[in-house]
Amino acid sequence: MPLAPCVSGQDNPLILAAFIAAGGLCGKWWLDDYRAARRGAPRDRPLPGALPAEARANLVAIAGALGLLAAETAGEYALGISREQSRLTVLGGAYTLAAAFVEELIFRGYVVVENRGRRVLVAGIVAASAVFALLHPFFWSWEDGRLALHGGTKAWFSTAAVFAGSLWFYTVRFFALNPRRSLVPCIAAHGAKNLGVFAIKLAQGFVTGWW
Repeated sequence: MPLAPCVSGQDNPLILAAFIAAGGLCGKWWLDDYRAARRGAPRDRPLPGALPAEARANLVAIAGALGLLAAETAGEYALGISREQSRLTVLGGAYTLAAAFVEELIFRGYVVVENRGRRVLVAGIVAASAVFALLHPFFWSWEDGRLALHGGTKAWFSTAAVFAGSLWFYTVRFFALNPRRSLVPCIAAHGAKNLGVFAIKLAQGFVTGWW
């Protein structure tokens, strides 16, 4: 099952806490821009997608993300790889929620090729989603100062699941229910999926402690 942390030192509580704090700071800046937009007084050069979205768009985004998670979980059981997943702490789970926001701001906010036609937009989304998936540590890991490469069914399946999730997050940024291209549906969908991953890991016994 995909896990959001893809940074070296993800088992170190201090590093996780630092990333959570950094994500919170970025979130505050984005939220300030969002609130200004809601007041009808948008700031100059706001962060990407700091605009309101319709509740229906957010609900559809969350439902789609949870549907993908359900399909992924069922697939892991069908392939017999449900026990081949990383362990997680509560602090690590909190980090995945902070990471969901930061990843959406970077990928669905900045890594977008707009105003060059639909084909270029779609091609950019597919390419960015491939990069996004490969950044997650399933085909690779950093162990004892060395890069280790991995293969097998789990690596391919989990990377494909992250790729599919990324395509959905881009979809909800640009679908008809989100005419203002708000990042709110993307953040809601990604956060819901990561929260769902934590809940499933907890139920399966892969949450090992507080930190």
